[in-house]
Amino acid sequence: MEFPERSVLLGMSGGTDSSVAALLLQDAGYRVTGITFRFYEKDGNTEYLDDARELCDRLGIRHLVYDVREEFQQRIINYFIREYLEGRTPVPCTLCNNYLKWPLLQQVADEQGCDYFATGHYVQKQQIDGYWHITQGADPDKDQSFFLWGLPQSILQRMLLPMGTLTKTRVREIAAERGFLKAARKRDSLGVCFCPMDYRTFLQEHVTDGRIMPGNFYDEQGNFLGKHDGYPFYTIGQRRGLGIHLNKAVFVKEIHPASNRVILSDNLQALEQHEMILTDWNITNPSALLGQNDVIVKIRYRKQANRCTVTRTTDGNLHVQLHEPLAAIASGQAAAFYRDNVVLGGGIIASSR
Repeated sequence: MEFPERSVLLGMSGGTDSSVAALLLQDAGYRVTGITFRFYEKDGNTEYLDDARELCDRLGIRHLVYDVREEFQQRIINYFIREYLEGRTPVPCTLCNNYLKWPLLQQVADEQGCDYFATGHYVQKQQIDGYWHITQGADPDKDQSFFLWGLPQSILQRMLLPMGTLTKTRVREIAAERGFLKAARKRDSLGVCFCPMDYRTFLQEHVTDGRIMPGNFYDEQGNFLGKHDGYPFYTIGQRRGLGIHLNKAVFVKEIHPASNRVILSDNLQALEQHEMILTDWNITNPSALLGQNDVIVKIRYRKQANRCTVTRTTDGNLHVQLHEPLAAIASGQAAAFYRDNVVLGGGIIASSR
């Protein structure tokens, strides 16, 4: 569908996806303005800014740069560190998308007089019973719907998602066919943007005040099993990389920040929980979610889905009753609700049992 003379603000990272999104939006007749947010720059590397600017120049579109590094530090990086120090498992990509990146796009679009705003996310949207919903992207390996459950209707109704019906393979082909060879060959970013590899190294570099120190592993009966490097380096359900060698597989069952104790179990069923309490939640259409028995909850980006029933608690949180037990639920994780490929809402796990 074409909308001649309609304007759109496109978030551009300089990567393959946002580059092709710019091409597709122009093809559809939109007047595109590119914007690159300076969220985080490792070792002062600003090549991504040059790549985004060069693409905009080739397409003849305006390019804006907004420096939000200080806000990103305060709202995302500091949160990330704080959650691990509290023995929780953070979800920085979820918070960044729902509370920083998309609201910023909306804000700047309003400032610039743009009708819509867009990104290169591999998701789609659909209007159901008068409500706009995020739906899964066509490429199951790239679908990013899990991270967008917190977006309000004011954002959903104006967002454009040109990549939702495409696979990553096709996106690279489009870039190459149009002569954007550098974009076509760019590697995908992996993991969290400010610590794409091992978060433990990141914590070691940024927490230097003695709050991370060696402690002890114990079993469920309180027996000493060995030494660990510091409780923030472990997450609930973790099996590999524990640095302890026993004659059996063991999993992290509990983390106790105050005593720097990490409890291990050799029984995965001991980590199973039947209920969750969620805070900081968002529901797109309450009647489609609350009290329904055909809802799927996911607490991980891939390869996990459990049926559940969701209700409100008297103190304003969400209670999630799992129809089958689920192992390795960690406080701080996100939970996203689905029916088929439609995102119904989500929240942050406060506790489980």
